[in-house]
Amino acid sequence: MTMQTQTTSFGSLPTAPSIGELSTRSYSFLQTFIYAESGIVLDEDKQYLFESRLRPLVLRENLGSLDALCDRVASGRAPSLARLVVEAMTTNETLFFRDQTIFESMKTTVFAELAKAAGTRRLRIWSAASSTGQEAYSVAMSLLEAGFTPGQVEIVGTDLSDQVLERARSGKYVQFEVSRGLPISLLMKYFTKSGLDWQVKPELRTMVRFERLDLRGSYAGIGPCDLVLCRNVLIYFDATTKQQILASIARNLVPGGKLVLGCAETLIGMDHRFERKLYGQSTFYSVR
Repeated sequence: MTMQTQTTSFGSLPTAPSIGELSTRSYSFLQTFIYAESGIVLDEDKQYLFESRLRPLVLRENLGSLDALCDRVASGRAPSLARLVVEAMTTNETLFFRDQTIFESMKTTVFAELAKAAGTRRLRIWSAASSTGQEAYSVAMSLLEAGFTPGQVEIVGTDLSDQVLERARSGKYVQFEVSRGLPISLLMKYFTKSGLDWQVKPELRTMVRFERLDLRGSYAGIGPCDLVLCRNVLIYFDATTKQQILASIARNLVPGGKLVLGCAETLIGMDHRFERKLYGQSTFYSVR
């Protein structure tokens, strides 16, 4: 692919090659394809999202255009590329201690309540859309700060994307990532500097395991859970898929177990299985 140039007062500088916009046909294909592979619904106004997230794949594969990328995936002869397209479109933004009030409620009240109900059994906490791992490691830090030991708890992080799971397992983050939501005191306590990056300490990494999981499938590999964090993910599914996922989560919660959603999400009028309870300013749900 030929790199174009633009002329400035400093001479000719390279610019990114044009890959064009998605045609209506390709946009419709991607909507259908992403829904079939992940259950995620992408509305008509998400063309900018497709174009921004898939552009790097077009350039890397030297395909020339977004339409050519869609044609390659649609041919069925490039399964690895198809997987990368799904991963690009299903990876959500995450950061450490996102929605701080939820973590404060867990640390001050919810963890102790769950531990009392569990007795001598280890707590199992599930980060259901863990992305690159910030949420799961934030839970682990909160538990340690609340006085729990690594042996008292098991944290499972799951995601559909193998790419983000690999990053989560590595426990390595760049400066920009640790500067978003992570207090400097916890950074110095639970991370070590590794070149330009920050590495999660072994004490924290041993508390968390990461597995690939499609929320529409079986949760048998997760096991019964005391707490499920399914935050800012249900909004991407249609009503039928949401009901399916909520029913599966309800079956996976131990008696007295809790579900927490994103701050802007609610189950009011959506699912009768759960009852709502406030802990401070945070909403948690338990099976009736």
